[in-house]
Amino acid sequence: MPLSAHAAADQAVRRAGAAELAIALQAARADTLATFEVYAEGLAARGMAVPQAAGLNPPLWELGHIGWFQAWWTLRNPQRRLGHRADPAAPRLPLPADALYDSSRVAWATRWALPLPGAAALKSELDEQLQACLAQLADTPDEVDALYFHRLALLHEDMHHEAALYMAQALGLPVTDPRWQPRPLAAARRLLPLAGGTLQQGLGPEAGFAFDNECGAHAQTLADYAIDSRVLTWAEYLPLIEAGGQVGMPRYLRRVDGAWQVCRWGCWQALDLELPACHLSLHEALAWCRWAGRRLPTESEWEHAALTAPDQFHWGAVWEWTASPFAPYPGFQPHPYRDYSAPWFDGRPVLRGASFGTQPRMHHPRYRNYFPADRTDIFAGFRSCAL
Repeated sequence: MPLSAHAAADQAVRRAGAAELAIALQAARADTLATFEVYAEGLAARGMAVPQAAGLNPPLWELGHIGWFQAWWTLRNPQRRLGHRADPAAPRLPLPADALYDSSRVAWATRWALPLPGAAALKSELDEQLQACLAQLADTPDEVDALYFHRLALLHEDMHHEAALYMAQALGLPVTDPRWQPRPLAAARRLLPLAGGTLQQGLGPEAGFAFDNECGAHAQTLADYAIDSRVLTWAEYLPLIEAGGQVGMPRYLRRVDGAWQVCRWGCWQALDLELPACHLSLHEALAWCRWAGRRLPTESEWEHAALTAPDQFHWGAVWEWTASPFAPYPGFQPHPYRDYSAPWFDGRPVLRGASFGTQPRMHHPRYRNYFPADRTDIFAGFRSCAL
């Protein structure tokens, strides 16, 4: 998808009015429930139980948390029309759900022992919450601050939907919706030589909705550089392994009688070598760069290329590891959802772009994703720069 298409999808959520936002909220909920049915069917024999393993959450907890988050920041928020200036501690009437679904207070390791309602009750609650939010939204002016928390709730649900997809992959559950499948990369990978200069990085008030870690407009000076026009395919990554490079077997991959196979949604199948190399850690990306005599781009280089060469710089196939640590922009001020960014300024790397599992409305050339360097469950790959 060229940048122009990414940008068009983005405008619908970050700038659109209440009516368009209401449509997006309903579409997001439909996708949440459709993907939840994958869990309901695949885990029925296990009573919806999943292992207490890194990268996983109980599916019923995920469903309840999505609804709780939406209600907490919209229906229950007395300062919702103040947008990012709202006091997160503004008093709310306590509810029993707070002890179940507040991710800021309910530790991950305790979620498997919580007395969670069943699926039918949760889906009924989610429907009531959504209808109440839509009614509230219909009475909300088309202003950035007034719509801030409805947009936050929407994008939060979109993030959890992608998490549900990669958790399904980890659990071997079959996701058949064609929208969430990787696609072969037809275009040839080539080096784009780009002139450096000054990148105006960070979003200001004119952007509409923005996450707190995106804010803080500042100038970033770049030297000339050359960056891949797209991410690596398996055909371009696997020679590292075949040459005996210092890297283990990538997740969900195996070689049987000389043929490469991939495990997708629980089934082993022949690997399409033109698919984007995926489920790679930062360490695996760096190993290829060392072997090939390349390097990872910084997040500023990635953003500069996406903005200045939109017809040649292809992104959206997989999340892309960068060489930059996740850190605040100058003048960083946390938004009311305090746990979104600030706790994670710990040196973990930034990923840029989007993946085949990302909702199109989430795509944005300035969006900053961030995960620990050893994560291989997420839909992540990489592109490189010339040394």
